[in-house]
Amino acid sequence: MFPHERHTPQHRRFRSGDGALTPRGPVSDDQNSNQEPRVPTPAPASGSPAHNWAGNTVFGARRVLRPGSVEELQQVVASTDRVRALGSGHSFNRVADTAGDLVRLDGLPPAVDVDEESSTVTVGAGMRYGEVAGVLHEAGYALANLASLPHISVAGCCATATHGSGDSEKCLAAAVTSVEVVGADGELSLLSRVNEPEHFPGAVVALGALGIVTRLTLRVEPAFDVSQHIYTGVPLTEVAAHFDEIFGCAYSVSAFTDYRSGEARVWVKRRVTERDGSVRPPGWEGRTPADAAHHPIPGIPATHCTEQLGVPGPWYERLPHFRPDFTPSNGEELQSELLLPRAAAAEALAELRALGDRIAPVLQISEMRTVAADDLWLSPAWERDCVAFHFTWVKDSQAVLPVVAAIEEKLLPLGARPHWGKLTAMEPERIAGLYERADDFRRLVLQRDPGRVFANDFVDRVFALG
Repeated sequence: MFPHERHTPQHRRFRSGDGALTPRGPVSDDQNSNQEPRVPTPAPASGSPAHNWAGNTVFGARRVLRPGSVEELQQVVASTDRVRALGSGHSFNRVADTAGDLVRLDGLPPAVDVDEESSTVTVGAGMRYGEVAGVLHEAGYALANLASLPHISVAGCCATATHGSGDSEKCLAAAVTSVEVVGADGELSLLSRVNEPEHFPGAVVALGALGIVTRLTLRVEPAFDVSQHIYTGVPLTEVAAHFDEIFGCAYSVSAFTDYRSGEARVWVKRRVTERDGSVRPPGWEGRTPADAAHHPIPGIPATHCTEQLGVPGPWYERLPHFRPDFTPSNGEELQSELLLPRAAAAEALAELRALGDRIAPVLQISEMRTVAADDLWLSPAWERDCVAFHFTWVKDSQAVLPVVAAIEEKLLPLGARPHWGKLTAMEPERIAGLYERADDFRRLVLQRDPGRVFANDFVDRVFALG
């Protein structure tokens, strides 16, 4: 566990290892000294071009740098014509790519700064949720939700509207109250709901187009415990017919299926303070929960999954599907995801079942989740409660992309929007048309980065910025 020190009764700061804490604000003590900042060095060479976690995207960056401080990062941005940030690399498309310099953020100081008075935590952008969660829990606090994997970076998740599951839970970026950003001139600025209420909803899920985020401040709440049960053999017809009952039965609910068996495994995660904190007997859950742990993919041991069988545990050890001390696989998969209006859940599920013979041969597993509406311009859940259909595919782009296209052909008329960090068969130029605030975002990009220092082909094509 990370050591910590108390500063005031309302304000606590934590640090990981020997990482120094970088003060908030545009200028640090180091910048006022006569000492020249360290020149950032390229990330260690691996003998192959830089690529994403799954290896399906090879980045076109001329250099991959790993600044060790915010000051070094500022120097990089101020001295280059094109630059983009790379988080944990868990995107499956070119949203993070650049022909210029690519900077990894995991070398920045891993600060976790809890403000008890405002119930917020400020974290280093390069940190992963698993790193933040343990420190935050030790301080007695929690984030409201987490994604399936705790191994993904905070900044990357928020920039792409990554989400967890829960009828009342918004995407992870909705917890952000402010972001510290290195702008095109290399200077730091702080964007918040307080100082820029008009533009802030466009500056969180920003796809890296407004600058490089160095720190984020997130809302927190008191730490809580969660238990989870798995229900197997739930017919997909029942999931469709009782969708609201099933997904509303607990704090966080997911349903996994392969579209071949006609059945789902339903993962039910409850806060132990809920009225039905153990096993809920009435309704669809009259069936008996599983008496053995399960992996989302049938046939794979549940060794690396978070604890099940109703055993209560800390929020960060139950809300994700996988344990924080588990190192994810080497990316032997591809992923796509579509988020639709919640009211379309049953119709969308029927369309997917009709495509089952095409989906199943190239699918590892599919997950259904719910996401609450938010006000972030580029969030797929902007002003609408959503159902998310996530697909983990075999690692064969030629076989998978035609199936992704067939799914999109059926679900786009129902209001589907693709996840920003996943595969899609859509032409980028069509995606902006799915977002009512796309023009507002385009204007914000041109206002904040008129020289297009943070430009890349993906964002330029989506928003006609080229």
